Amino acid sequence: MPEPGMFPPTRQAALERLAGFVPAAGRAYSEGRNLDPGPGEPTAVSRLSPYLRHRVITEAEVVDAVLQTHGLAGAEKFIQEVLWRTYWKGWLEMRPSVWSRFLETRDRERERLVDEQALADAEAGRTGVEGFDDWARELARTGYLHNHARMWFASIWIFTLRLPWALGADLFLRRLVDADPASNTLSWRWVAGLQTPGKTYLATRENIARFTGGRFAPTGLATEAPALAEAPPEPPAGLPPAADSPPPGPFLLLATPEDLAPDLGGIDPAAAAAAVVTADPRLSLGEASSRFAAGAARDAADRLAGRMQGPVTLMDRLDADALVAAAQGAQVRTLVTPYAPVGPTADALAQAGQALQAEGLRLIQVRRGWDSRFWPHATAGFFAFRKQIPALLDPERAR
Repeated sequence: MPEPGMFPPTRQAALERLAGFVPAAGRAYSEGRNLDPGPGEPTAVSRLSPYLRHRVITEAEVVDAVLQTHGLAGAEKFIQEVLWRTYWKGWLEMRPSVWSRFLETRDRERERLVDEQALADAEAGRTGVEGFDDWARELARTGYLHNHARMWFASIWIFTLRLPWALGADLFLRRLVDADPASNTLSWRWVAGLQTPGKTYLATRENIARFTGGRFAPTGLATEAPALAEAPPEPPAGLPPAADSPPPGPFLLLATPEDLAPDLGGIDPAAAAAAVVTADPRLSLGEASSRFAAGAARDAADRLAGRMQGPVTLMDRLDADALVAAAQGAQVRTLVTPYAPVGPTADALAQAGQALQAEGLRLIQVRRGWDSRFWPHATAGFFAFRKQIPALLDPERAR
């Protein structure tokens, strides 16, 4: 079970962490972002990822705070790192079958796995590979790894230990506090040579030693990283339909762990007749992310209660019958929720929407302007996307 306290699941904690990081988001981040000093040590990275994952704090808030202090040129590397998350989301949103394919591959690899002990040893950190075993234990203990360590871990998993990439991606989803369908799945695909066909990432002894300050210098690593292969994904489709604002009239506000910021995707809570906040553990991908989401949902419910006249209900399960009852209690026929990108929450909302429709109710998802502005540009590689960042940030960089 991950250590408590590393990521307090509140907006106040997110804002304090952001404020503490902003002064170092420029040159210090650029020069030190690849260094992994180890758990509990001062680091150049922000460690805001769990808060961004659940939008306890938004990408726009973070980028705007950094821009005000450093400008785009001064904080280019950090802003690009934030936008990687946005890029992955948009890329997967226009190719949802890649997520479905990952789930199918994961289940198939589990069924046909020959050496179950090798998998168990890798997950527990008993492989004998210096560094890798330490990261496996750190992941289990804290629910977090430095991004560079995640890349080394994935590369060693795939090319040195020769374990199925999808089972490694699944391990991260089950243990990371910031577990995210898009960022995690597509990053593992990139290391394996599936995301950018033919391009892989090879972890080396020299690179690990350099960027861990000599803490680790593993021997016996693979010297080659032959790309894995699969049928190419479908061409990018347009974004799924979504509203850009709530409809007029009273509605029931539904908040999920996909978006727990105060503006809830541009939905004014004061306009809602009532609110339901859910942290259904089925919407998370593992224990660490589920615990964080539950705490963040409670925090969001407390914040909503201070802004609304109607009742705020914390719902343990995203249950269509309970939503029907809540809508009837609020005397509304419409439910409004922040847009949920590809993943378990989107699937659950699709099912709930059908059940609600059968009862004469409608469920409307509202997509943030940030997503609607950036996601359509995630049609190719990140470097093409990166060229669009300055124009997309200006003049409404924080909206």
